Amino acid sequence: MGERGRTRPSGSAQALSQAYDTALLDLDGVVYAGGEAIAYAVEALGAARDGGMHLAYVTNNALRTPDAVARHLTELGVPADKGDVITSAQAVARLIAEQVPAGARVLVVGGEGLRVALRERGLEPVESADDDPAAVVQGYGGPELAWGRFAEACYAVARGVPWFASNTDMTIPSARGIAPGNGAAVEVVRIATGGTPQVAGKPLPPMHRETILRTGAERPLVVGDRLDTDIEGAFNGGVDSLLVLTGVTDAAQLLAAGPKYRPTYVDADLRGLLTGQPEVTGSTDTFGCGGWTASVRGDALVLEGDGEAMDGLRALCAAAWTHAGDAAGTLEAGKVLARLGL
Repeated sequence: MGERGRTRPSGSAQALSQAYDTALLDLDGVVYAGGEAIAYAVEALGAARDGGMHLAYVTNNALRTPDAVARHLTELGVPADKGDVITSAQAVARLIAEQVPAGARVLVVGGEGLRVALRERGLEPVESADDDPAAVVQGYGGPELAWGRFAEACYAVARGVPWFASNTDMTIPSARGIAPGNGAAVEVVRIATGGTPQVAGKPLPPMHRETILRTGAERPLVVGDRLDTDIEGAFNGGVDSLLVLTGVTDAAQLLAAGPKYRPTYVDADLRGLLTGQPEVTGSTDTFGCGGWTASVRGDALVLEGDGEAMDGLRALCAAAWTHAGDAAGTLEAGKVLARLGL
């Protein structure tokens, strides 16, 4: 599990839902976007669950409580309990509780998810830098978060109060497109204060620890749409991953991925949980998958043959990643991706 020097996507003779005991699923861009279920997500997750796979929902979005997320999933047709939901708010609350006195006050810049997670750890959320907080924590607060909240964080951080962030995702998918994420809000405070927060969320170890503690997964598969959180988090945790192309990451970004951002498997959407994954054949300079072969010619990727688009993409990944080695890729891929409709 968790191959470190990956140069191609892996194959699996078994359906992924049978090869792994627990799917650690990201939410935004994987299960839903802007509150609506992503195509095929409900049916695929239902089939995986009915086949015996444990489904856990692991999100860097700290805005909503696990109970609210579970209700939303259930309304979408994906039955879930609050215990199935793990958030970066929970991970950062544990991190803070390990470093401040029991019952300490924590200045919150974010939503209800953060406040509930802090109370679960016996900490007291407060609103002002003048409330004598022992820590400051930032989490995604939605588009309605008032500018004055950032000022309160800045006042406290400038006084030397320890600063924490649930996550530093710069963007978040929405029904209308890609919106600023908590990382953009963290940058506001960093620029104003020169400080650096301790971060809990994916891809960092506190989030992986929180997830394993809460799920008890023995053979987990991380499922996500982001290379810089989901896939890197799986890499850091030494576990396998499935990238789905329903959210932030597009095919061009996948081909250019450096080693820690390369997923074990890639598929169009969550239906990939229900199937095996084809082997990518070949070595050195020419790679095949399905009816496609991929290679590098000069500074561009070349694709020949015909077949399923995802097979072509898998072959291209092998050619691009092998060529790049331990670096990020720089090959021209526009023409071959256009041929695949990607």
